[in-house]
Amino acid sequence: MQILITHGSLARTRVLRFNRWQLGVALFGLIVVLMLLSGTIYNLVFLKAAREGWPVVSQLVRLVVRDEFAQRDRFMRENLDAMAQKVGEVQAKLIKLEAMGERVSSAVGVKPDEIKPIINVAARGGQGGPFVPFSANASVSLEQLQATISALDIEAEQRIDLFTLLESRLLESRLQALMVPNSRPVDGLVGSGFGFRADPFSGRAALHTGLDFPSEVGTPVHAAAGGVVLLTEYHPEYGKMVELDHGNGLVTRYAHNSKVLVKAGDLIKRGQVISEVGTSGRSTGAHLHFEVLVDGVPQDPAKFLAGGGGAAVASGKTGRTR
Repeated sequence: MQILITHGSLARTRVLRFNRWQLGVALFGLIVVLMLLSGTIYNLVFLKAAREGWPVVSQLVRLVVRDEFAQRDRFMRENLDAMAQKVGEVQAKLIKLEAMGERVSSAVGVKPDEIKPIINVAARGGQGGPFVPFSANASVSLEQLQATISALDIEAEQRIDLFTLLESRLLESRLQALMVPNSRPVDGLVGSGFGFRADPFSGRAALHTGLDFPSEVGTPVHAAAGGVVLLTEYHPEYGKMVELDHGNGLVTRYAHNSKVLVKAGDLIKRGQVISEVGTSGRSTGAHLHFEVLVDGVPQDPAKFLAGGGGAAVASGKTGRTR
């Protein structure tokens, strides 16, 4: 391709020659420039005209972009309706959680006064009104949807706080139950109960401060509750003895053992084997002497064991101690 350029009658004619590649590059560059120019004109002129309402240009622009705006608006409306429906479902679930929380709190023993500060923490700003769930056919704006989602987020945090409190109370109740010595340390009947009786050595009336469980030597002795080993020692009267501290001044004592399997400071679980039955100390036969002390004062262990199945007292007096 050749282009002839002349200027005046006496000027020399210039000849510009272009091959196919040069022509293609030139056309491509021209197209890019035109596209950039049209985009700039569209954004700077036509959109501004549409926003500001210029008399003629704004009408032309609206005719051109009407379908685009309509499609975009329809797409946003469909998404908003879907989100609104989901928000309504979440609201319904939160209402169920609220009812469930009230039932569980009453079962756990949490007082309403303890729940109100959690439930009403967001009500300080003056909220209220009936619950109106969203539906796909309802008209909802983006601002309304955002406000509802924000309220749901606050309500969800309140439910989390409530169930955290309930979980804490349940754990506290469970720990208290684990620390109460209501599990029998040895299977079998009780040979001698708590109270006054004739001392097996002197024959005189004396207070028996625990329960005796007649068993063969070597029978495993289980912890009546979880706790910490307070001490393990040999006592002139109790023989090889183990004491467990269960907190709140509650201590259990296991006496006349043949072997002690734990040491002071060990963390003990309910039912864990801590010793073996024997006849050490002041004893007339193989048995376990079991005591429960509250602030150092002996209590009737049968009252504690009654919560874990009771303590039947046999008619025999085998293996008695003081």
